[in-house]
Amino acid sequence: MTTSLQSGASFKILSWNLYRWEGASLEDVLTVIRAEDPDIVVMQEAQTAVDELPEILGGYYDRIPLPGRPHGTACWSRLPFTRPPSFCRLPRGLLVKRTAQLIDFGSFSLANVHLSHGQILNRRQLRSLSANMRHRAVIMGDFNLVGPVLLPGFLDVGPKEKTHRMLNHVPLRLDRCLVRGLSRLEARALPRFGSDHRPISVTLRLGA
Repeated sequence: MTTSLQSGASFKILSWNLYRWEGASLEDVLTVIRAEDPDIVVMQEAQTAVDELPEILGGYYDRIPLPGRPHGTACWSRLPFTRPPSFCRLPRGLLVKRTAQLIDFGSFSLANVHLSHGQILNRRQLRSLSANMRHRAVIMGDFNLVGPVLLPGFLDVGPKEKTHRMLNHVPLRLDRCLVRGLSRLEARALPRFGSDHRPISVTLRLGA
């Protein structure tokens, strides 16, 4: 079995902030996976319910709770991990200790993120994270970031639609996808249901 994708290969990644215990259920996640048929799904604010995904769907799975919290980042994938996923400690805010889930697929690395709300701090977190990744890299998740990212070497290739309504009123594009050494074939924000965030789907191609 090939353990990593080759140059020119394409794959689809889906990202969704599940909104902890008040939000999307395991059945909601399964509904989206079955409808969209992604190769990789990264989730934020994921709890133990989604630990059942590999028993139901097969594939590869890992979840890393935030320090001191019951929820955190999780990844389900049809593609094998080349090593056990790890986490990267990010510059911390006043209230929450943030980590990023790092998954290595051999030909590229993927960071599943749920960044801080501070607009200077979350950009610092991205710069810190990018130094720990392969040349071909994907950073995807809930950025809690407003305006341009401006991370050197990376392109923002996610959908341009708003993905979250702050206080149910102010529309914001918080869910992003940054890439280095890959190109975008398609990007969509999916309909809102189950959570206060819309899932986003991005199809990427590995660069030469």
